[in-house]
Amino acid sequence: MATNASMNRATPPTFDVRLQSARRLSPSVRALVFERIDGRPFRHDAGQWVSLALPLSGGGLRRAYSIASPPTDSPRFELAVTLVADGPGSTYLHGIEPGVVLQSTGPQGFFTRTPEGAPPALFVGTGTGVAPLRSMLGSAIGSASETPVCLLFGVRDRKEILYRDELEEIEKHHAHVEVHVTLSRPDEAWTGRRGYVQLHVPDLYERLAAKGLGTPHVFVCGLERMVGSVRELLRKNMSLPRTYVHTERYDKPPPEAAALSK
Repeated sequence: MATNASMNRATPPTFDVRLQSARRLSPSVRALVFERIDGRPFRHDAGQWVSLALPLSGGGLRRAYSIASPPTDSPRFELAVTLVADGPGSTYLHGIEPGVVLQSTGPQGFFTRTPEGAPPALFVGTGTGVAPLRSMLGSAIGSASETPVCLLFGVRDRKEILYRDELEEIEKHHAHVEVHVTLSRPDEAWTGRRGYVQLHVPDLYERLAAKGLGTPHVFVCGLERMVGSVRELLRKNMSLPRTYVHTERYDKPPPEAAALSK
């Protein structure tokens, strides 16, 4: 696992982006594809985030969102935004149409993974916490590395499974990738995993470790309660050193995101 430390320490650039397209991922989540107006490549480390300046009527507002697309030389990047009740930022982003121009600052963040020379990895996400993990998964697939990686994705029910068709295709065509979806409120017809992600972490981690390709790293993203529970499971119950556990909580933005919003 490696991080582009020099990129993270530098002052993040600010630039204008135009919304190119939008699509519904679930009843409450919208995918937004933005493009730099200057046409320059949008370069980031898989797992990073950007901050958008939203021109609301009551005054400007900044919100940080994880980048859901893998690193490329394209000027485009994708976000996944959950509509939050009475949330001015998400309400605005769920209402805008292609062509709208916004100011973006970034990328930033230390919750990153580059696949070159990296050990096996278990990605654990819930809800839109899958966004930076999708970026990491795409980065792993796009590289020459065939190191095993596994995604454990938890949601309440099947209509909330984001990127479902895409994830099924990835697992079908890449032997070194496993994708497991678990539902906390499954219907009777559901034949996949059930319950919270915490129930399935030990089994999937041990399966990765048993391949003998190095100690797997774990990347966890979601609400603070889930992230804390999985981190405690890994470090206390499974005795995994803290250097192998990487976390991001989207209901508690990192300090640098909070600073941008002031």
